[in-house]
Amino acid sequence: MTEPALDIRSLTVGYQTEAGPLIAVHDVTVAVAPGEILGLVGESGSGKSTLIRGMLRLLGPPGVVVRGSVKLAGRELMDLDEEGLRQRRWSEVSLVPQSALNALNPLLTVAEQITDTLQAHGAVTTAAALARAVELLTLVGLDPVNLHSYPHQLSGGMRQRVALGLAMALDPPLVVMDEPTTALDVVVEREILQRILTLQAERGFAMVFVTHDVSLLLEFATRIGVLYAGRMVELGPVQRFRDGGAHPYTQGLLGAIPPAIDEQREPSSIPGSPPSLADPPTGCPFHPRCDKGRATCRVTVPESTHLDGEHEAACHIL
Repeated sequence: MTEPALDIRSLTVGYQTEAGPLIAVHDVTVAVAPGEILGLVGESGSGKSTLIRGMLRLLGPPGVVVRGSVKLAGRELMDLDEEGLRQRRWSEVSLVPQSALNALNPLLTVAEQITDTLQAHGAVTTAAALARAVELLTLVGLDPVNLHSYPHQLSGGMRQRVALGLAMALDPPLVVMDEPTTALDVVVEREILQRILTLQAERGFAMVFVTHDVSLLLEFATRIGVLYAGRMVELGPVQRFRDGGAHPYTQGLLGAIPPAIDEQREPSSIPGSPPSLADPPTGCPFHPRCDKGRATCRVTVPESTHLDGEHEAACHIL
């Protein structure tokens, strides 16, 4: 049996306070098969970025992984020291951040960023690293002349392409995308997304794609996981979401999508606001905004249950 490219078990992540950790991600369990595209979606503050940065152990203080297991191709990440982590990052898993301007070193040219990454992971000559840098920029649709540019000299779309090229530098089997197109205009967003999907199809790496736009995931994801208040409230094949989803929160997200030209419906918003981490509601965290709840929803946190096949959701009414 093939090992998952990524296997997360009961991962709980929080932010340390004087009173103890403030939990932002609760007991998330999910696996990603080789070559699969898992989309993670939810409103701002739902725990998407905290989850992926916790699983990659990229959270700085006061962030802390409270418990849980994260394995890459069957090998545990949580037990590694900093050197062990450094060796596995970029060679086994890479990250394309939301803002490449914040991720790229402003004092290094694009060529220096790429050669530094390559040389940090192997005995590569400068000439070979530069040749690889040319390949990578061509791969992501950038003119190699941009190798001599600093990040601030590039447009937002060009910087995201550089970040994508860096993520491909060592051909990792897993690439994590943290809202990689959110800060871009619609035309550039589509260009970058198409480039990402082309690379994924050609190279076959597994991908975790984080976004707040569920309509985007309906186009290309293999499976979708919906996060609310740090909990995975629904997880399943993309077709289940194209069919309308099961969890009331998922249905709210889908209902907010602007209708297509031939659709006879009006978009609707989810009432209220996401709960505060410091003062979460009792029971199901979505119950204050849900119009389908029962009395038990206000008291008991629902456990995830299998609906059919690989489709599961955490809701008392299902």
